Amino acid sequence: MMTRRSFSGFCGAGLVAGMAGSARAAVRSSGETAYVFSFAGLNGGRIRLARFAGKPFMVVNTASHCGFTPQLAGLEALYKQFGRKGFAIIGVPSNDFHQEPGDSAAIAKTAEGDYHVTFPLAAKVHVVGDKAAPFYKWAAAQRPRDVPQWNFHKYLIGADGYIAAVFPTTTVPQAPEVLAAISRQLGGAA
Repeated sequence: MMTRRSFSGFCGAGLVAGMAGSARAAVRSSGETAYVFSFAGLNGGRIRLARFAGKPFMVVNTASHCGFTPQLAGLEALYKQFGRKGFAIIGVPSNDFHQEPGDSAAIAKTAEGDYHVTFPLAAKVHVVGDKAAPFYKWAAAQRPRDVPQWNFHKYLIGADGYIAAVFPTTTVPQAPEVLAAISRQLGGAA
């Protein structure tokens, strides 16, 4: 016979064991994935995230006049290393931290000219606050403790369209944890 006390202990254990799973389920229960979003392209057109469906990709807010701008070279290296396996990167310029004041031509000169970036670049948008682009509002709702605090904040979107990992500004693109997370999303292909 189950007493009130044993029932309470049973429920409490189940609640604790299920918390991580239910939090994860709540995030996914909306059904909205990153694939519903798009960005205006830096040089025109749209970057529709649905085109990356079934493949992992990284969304990184960038800036041309930041101490972390050299990470563009590391991001390009990641793109070259994993791109042929289906991995993509989308660079998203933002002046939210007052280090991307230029227009599209200036942004392209830095990213494509100085750092030889070949991955898609979005037009400049807001990445934090009320004016944030829809993707960034969605990401903030999914991972409220992992919003960009500075430039070069990295969201790794898994092949299922949900946030698989988040890497702060100070985590360089070639960090072992970044490489391992991308490799896991690609099914272990390094």
